[in-house]
This record gives sequence, structure tokens and C-alpha cells, in this order.
Amino acid sequence: MRTGNEPATARSALRLRFWLSVWGLLWAAFGTVAFALVGRPGWAVACGVLFLVVTFDLGTVLRRLHQGPHWQPGRNVPPYEPDHGGTGR
Repeated sequence: MRTGNEPATARSALRLRFWLSVWGLLWAAFGTVAFALVGRPGWAVACGVLFLVVTFDLGTVLRRLHQGPHWQPGRNVPPYEPDHGGTGR
């Protein structure tokens, strides 16, 4: 059931994002090495840049996983209700 506060209560699938980042990291590293060996420097650089982006994303995911249930609540934690009043802070 939609309540209208989904953006405030959304939960990220960090473990899935972790494994997808690991998969992307492996392929980007493989692509960098493979393209460098066959003499395609443009593609090797593109894969190297992708490797750096995926490494940064993997670090972000690991940091958020280690922050605990405040950032990644479990199934037993109900969704948070949005703040309907106050000073807007």
C-alpha cells in the first residue's frame, strides 16, 4: 500500500549493490588488462576509469553497510514516518 512517504522511507538493497559492484570491479579490471595487452589504449583507459568509479561506489556501499541499522534497517524495523511539523530542519 502506498502511503505517499516512500522517498523518506525507502530502503536500499546494499548487499545486492555490494555484489554488483564486486562483479563490475572484476570485469573492469579484466577489461583494463585485456585491452592494454591487445593494444587498445582508448578502451583500456575507459575500463580503467570505470574501475575507479566502481571502486568508489564499493567503498561507499561498505561504509553504509558498516554504519549499521540506522542506514540499513532490517525487516523488523518499521518504516519511518516523515516529519509533518516543526521548523523544517
